[in-house]
Amino acid sequence: MSVRNVRTGPRVVTAALCATLAVIGYMKVSAEEPAPNPAPGVRAAAKNAGPATSPRSPEAAVSPGTPAPGNSGAPGAAGAPGTTASEPKAPVGPPGVGPTTLTQIPDGTKQAFVVTGGSLNTSKSTAVLYERDAAGRWQRTGGPWPAHNALRGWTNDHWAGDLRTPIGVFRLGDAGGRLPDPGSKLPYDQDEQFVSPGTGFLGEPLEGSFDYVVAIDYNRVSGTTPLNRERPLGEDRGGGVWIHVDHGGPTQACISLTADVMRDLLRALDPAKEPVIVMGPAAEIGR
Repeated sequence: MSVRNVRTGPRVVTAALCATLAVIGYMKVSAEEPAPNPAPGVRAAAKNAGPATSPRSPEAAVSPGTPAPGNSGAPGAAGAPGTTASEPKAPVGPPGVGPTTLTQIPDGTKQAFVVTGGSLNTSKSTAVLYERDAAGRWQRTGGPWPAHNALRGWTNDHWAGDLRTPIGVFRLGDAGGRLPDPGSKLPYDQDEQFVSPGTGFLGEPLEGSFDYVVAIDYNRVSGTTPLNRERPLGEDRGGGVWIHVDHGGPTQACISLTADVMRDLLRALDPAKEPVIVMGPAAEIGR
């Protein structure tokens, strides 16, 4: 993947929500409002496309090894009766990522930003950055970092205004923010339109939340500024789901981290490594 030098895609007068997570959304919902229970399952992004439409096709399951033919040989020898051939090892993903979720990570991906929630309805989570080495092993290269997700937790069937963060595996390819590029390897769009007025669910100021953002490829056009409002799945499926600067409380659908961590993340994510975010409650992404 090559880094773009020219930005495409429309911009808006105000930032895409997360860009609409301003006063209106926040003031209407109480942080103690009961959360609905969405359908179980993990919804993953198709590579380079809006994730809520079609999950990636799982790879074929690894079949257990079968006994080697007992042609001849002394007891205990390979091929002798009572012995088996070595069983192929199933791929091992980043810690906490189960075999089903692992099949949704593209073969070419060498960076995975894993955001794990404690349960389906919690708004606090933990983020860790992993990289896959030449031997195929996933090594931690950043974190763990505290993070926030949506007020009502998580969902595998996200809709606009449900105040839940989509569960799944999504591409990370575009960044931006109100502040200058801190050294991002991803294409970075500095723009004054990255603003977040108003207050959050806990009454905390939202100012500075969009100083740095990384667009999560949920219902958006990959390869454009995070400010692009085009929604391939329609406005009713939500959008503007970003990783952005934490404001000290739950989000509407985004993932938020401290400003220092956002700068570190922007410097670490490398388009040549085809980075993705794997996010959801532990029980879901651990499947």
